[in-house]
Amino acid sequence: MSTTSRNFQISLPEDIYRQLLFEAERIQQPAGMLAQQAIANWLQQRQKSSISENIQTYAEQHAGTAMDLDTDLEAASLEFLHDQEHGE
Repeated sequence: MSTTSRNFQISLPEDIYRQLLFEAERIQQPAGMLAQQAIANWLQQRQKSSISENIQTYAEQHAGTAMDLDTDLEAASLEFLHDQEHGE
């Protein structure tokens, strides 16, 4: 996380606010820190999802074309997996 901090005020529904305070007290951490961690985790998960979606879109668009999986690489991978399964 960046060392520079910026303030960002948000309104929370009462139930989420109380859950956040309860959890902060339970683990003895500031509620603001927990909120920062939750937001950072959500953003990281969104980035991973976006990358996965982009890879899936690319794969769907290029399936069966010259940009698809290299057949030699695919054959070598299948041979490797077969050898791994049979202890060779």
